[in-house]
Amino acid sequence: MNFEHSQKVKSLMADIDAFMQTHIFPQEEAYTEFISDQNNFWVVPPMVEPLKAKAKAAGLWNLFLPEEYGAFSPGLTNLEYAPLAELMGRVGWASEVFNCSAPDTGNMEVLARYGTPEQQERWLKPLLNGEIRSAFLMTEPPVASSDATNISCSIERDGDEYVINGRKWWSSNICHPNCEVLLVMGKTNPDAARHVQQSTIIVPKNTPGVTVVRPLSVFGEVHSPHGHGEVLLENVRVPVENLILGEGRGFEIAQGRLGPGRIHHCMRLIGGAQRCLDLMCERVENRVAFGRKLSTQSSIRQDIAKSRCDIEQARLLTLAAADKLDRYGNKIAKEQIAMIKIVAPQMCQNVADRAIQAFGGMGLSRDVPLAEIFAYARFVRLADGPDEVHMSQLAKLTIKSTLAQ
Repeated sequence: MNFEHSQKVKSLMADIDAFMQTHIFPQEEAYTEFISDQNNFWVVPPMVEPLKAKAKAAGLWNLFLPEEYGAFSPGLTNLEYAPLAELMGRVGWASEVFNCSAPDTGNMEVLARYGTPEQQERWLKPLLNGEIRSAFLMTEPPVASSDATNISCSIERDGDEYVINGRKWWSSNICHPNCEVLLVMGKTNPDAARHVQQSTIIVPKNTPGVTVVRPLSVFGEVHSPHGHGEVLLENVRVPVENLILGEGRGFEIAQGRLGPGRIHHCMRLIGGAQRCLDLMCERVENRVAFGRKLSTQSSIRQDIAKSRCDIEQARLLTLAAADKLDRYGNKIAKEQIAMIKIVAPQMCQNVADRAIQAFGGMGLSRDVPLAEIFAYARFVRLADGPDEVHMSQLAKLTIKSTLAQ
């Protein structure tokens, strides 16, 4: 693997960094103030759409979509996208400005890879244009959804329609005012083999029977304007043409979707961790306690050194995983993706925690993004599969490959 970024990537990195410095960082405080006001819940902050138009005009748009998707893609590999996502990850909401935010990214990949021309025309194109947003409904309250084969939502054929019944939650983006389409995972054949019981189907959000029961809070925050919601599906009817790929392909689709999604989270988390370290360095160099700069304290220096090592290790592992994903695909790269999904969220959480400690009380407030980054890292330790599932699978594969030598 070549660790030196190409000139094309360096140019894009410079463009994204300049965009962040000029347009995103100056709006960060105003964005936070807007979403903190309960009167503004589920309203898109006013700076977002104009910034999306600027990013699109600058060609900094849909950079996440791998080159394998041809006309839909800007032509980047996962390896080339990694440093770009890292730069976006310095501000939690920045990726949306570049149309590179979850869960839309994963849903766009599903539709680009598996969708019919009609599905792509109706749903993929508006998503690629940033005109609408989407949600992915998999997790369910009654079952341990870390095992996706547990899901109980039913998708039953009735003539030319499928009828969907179930309850979902942690459906990210469901509360966003521009969310118009849902990708729902459920069971079409409970009697089939374990991994071919499930299917994935497209459900327009305004379909009768779709009810957003409530938004769910994360550490007391509802994450407006996108949110994570509990959704009730009661006799929801959609045409059979809305099924993606075919009956029994839902688990396959979910696995294909979650691989790139996991690594995208890790890329952004490295950017978040780097932001924490940068802020920490500035803070301790300009803060005096007991007659000495904090930056001269041995414990502070150790935290900075450990944080830099942790970030660089995770960054290199992310690049290695992205490179393997590009070369061999999701199935062959699953061990590297599992490794970085285990490492990056915990790393970012640790780095954010050290930065919060160095900041003191201010680190817990909204005056700096440290607490937000900490919460995001903790959240991702559950999102797209909890740490324990990835560690169990990685250990199983490691034992198998060791014994086969």
